[in-house]
Amino acid sequence: MDVDGAAGADTRESKGVVLRQEIGDVLRSIRQSEGRTLRDVSHDARVSLGYLSEVERGQKEASSELLASICTALNVPLAVMLFQVAERIATAEGLTVPDTVPTEFQREFGHEELVSY
Repeated sequence: MDVDGAAGADTRESKGVVLRQEIGDVLRSIRQSEGRTLRDVSHDARVSLGYLSEVERGQKEASSELLASICTALNVPLAVMLFQVAERIATAEGLTVPDTVPTEFQREFGHEELVSY
């Protein structure tokens, strides 16, 4: 890797953005906002309770298949969950992400906190 690439990586790491932690925080937030327990979601997603807990705490990197299963269990589209993760990372990096998720789509899936007025 060149010097510029290495410097960029150091800058990102120094801000403390870890993708698995952001994904875990968003999944936990969605689950809690629905009033669901870890046990309930782990059963519906067909993943062990301990593993789901580790994903939510940012200790495990979930595969795309597992993330899709968890989102299905939470009744939230994967795209909506990833949009929330992208917003959190952008905020941590001092960036603004343009809203590309249609308001109707956000409302349909009960995530009004994504709606920007």
